Amino acid sequence: MPTDSPAPADTPRTPPAPAAQSPAPSPERAALPGPGSGPTLRGPDAPKSEPATPRGYRAVFAVAEFRAVFAAHLLSLLGVVVSELALTVLVYDLTGSPLLSALTFALGLLPYIVGGTLFAGVADRYPARRVLVVCDLLCAACVAVMLVPATPVAGLLALRCLVAAIAPVFTGTRMAALTDILGEGDLYVLGRSLLRIVSQSAMLIGFGTGGVLLTVLSPRGAITVTVVTFLCSAALLRFGTQNRPARATTGEGAGGTLLRESLSGARLVLGDRRIRALMLLFWLPAMFVVAPEALAAPYADAIGAPPAALGLLLCAMAVGHIGAELFVGSALSPRNRSRIVLPVAAVGLLPLLVYAVRPGLPLALAALALAGAGAAYVIGLDQWFVDAVPQELRGRAMTLLTAGLMTVQGLGMALAGLAAEFFPVHQVVAGSGIIGTVCALLLVAEVRRTAPGQMSDTEGRDGADRHVTSR
Repeated sequence: MPTDSPAPADTPRTPPAPAAQSPAPSPERAALPGPGSGPTLRGPDAPKSEPATPRGYRAVFAVAEFRAVFAAHLLSLLGVVVSELALTVLVYDLTGSPLLSALTFALGLLPYIVGGTLFAGVADRYPARRVLVVCDLLCAACVAVMLVPATPVAGLLALRCLVAAIAPVFTGTRMAALTDILGEGDLYVLGRSLLRIVSQSAMLIGFGTGGVLLTVLSPRGAITVTVVTFLCSAALLRFGTQNRPARATTGEGAGGTLLRESLSGARLVLGDRRIRALMLLFWLPAMFVVAPEALAAPYADAIGAPPAALGLLLCAMAVGHIGAELFVGSALSPRNRSRIVLPVAAVGLLPLLVYAVRPGLPLALAALALAGAGAAYVIGLDQWFVDAVPQELRGRAMTLLTAGLMTVQGLGMALAGLAAEFFPVHQVVAGSGIIGTVCALLLVAEVRRTAPGQMSDTEGRDGADRHVTSR
């Protein structure tokens, strides 16, 4: 199952052999990979560094369980990107309607908020490996039904919605499980970074691969690839990761209805002032930075760029993001990654202001690459978020984070398109940079105010999250 926006886990467990899930918090528990098995969680009194252990991204790949998670993520993500392209072509072939063809893409984003809000409790209520494998199998089944020639267009769109509703639960559970696999410190942050890089790269590779497949296969034939990738992902997660108990083993998470647990988790997460501020710092810059991508086609037309320019405009931001994330993850220490979070978040959207002068293709590509590089602040923000969220809420918090991130990006694209109906495209993109920067500055100020030591515990919590007793 694909998608990479974020999600965490639960109370730390005794470090096991090769494990089976996703992301993690807190530096005091940095995980150190052991040969052929999962990392050992370090206590606060343990030595800060160990000689002769891999460092940086190499240390993450030294963890056998993470390699299984990484491979599963890569396979399923490529499969989904190919199926999105193939399904769009299939719907257009069946209906001849550009609207329904475009709606097929939109339905990959809109159901995220439904699945992420109503089913978030699954991430903490059941063992993570079971959730991940079942999600992959459900998605494989949905895609398999798409292959049946008798499936009507309405059925294809409904199945697309169902896959999209499952995606945030899968991603949130995996992100939370990474804390069990990699610990809560630097390995978790670098593991999340690698999954994000794969997500960005898969968009570039997957659409190219899908285009090639569609030259030799029918749309349904290309969609078959996705069924295979989901099944391979399920097998990798089932046999390559360790089974661990559910996080919500006591209290509310162990009883009550799933819907009540999911909504209660959302209330607790959003009711915490610190967590809410960090979550918004993930969401709002992402909402505004998508404007130039959403308007790439009309902008290329407005400046008289050749058809190939559209592909460059769509790739530039992802290239900048991948390059910056690799640099920050490999060249900066955890302390320095933390130091750049707020400054980079504050200025990350400023490159979009170049659009105010209606730049030509070279300058526009440079601005987009710089805007993409600005997203590297999320590496440090991942650590802050996982430190702030109680372990028993991590699955739900990560699921909500993922759902919200995808939803605001879809909303940002829609609003940019609406604004472009009334204003020139270059002004809309520049305006997104201005409004987004103002929002980012306000959020940076709020994150500073909610930093540990800057406010008392009672100031940090609203009434809703006073029930959270364990951190």
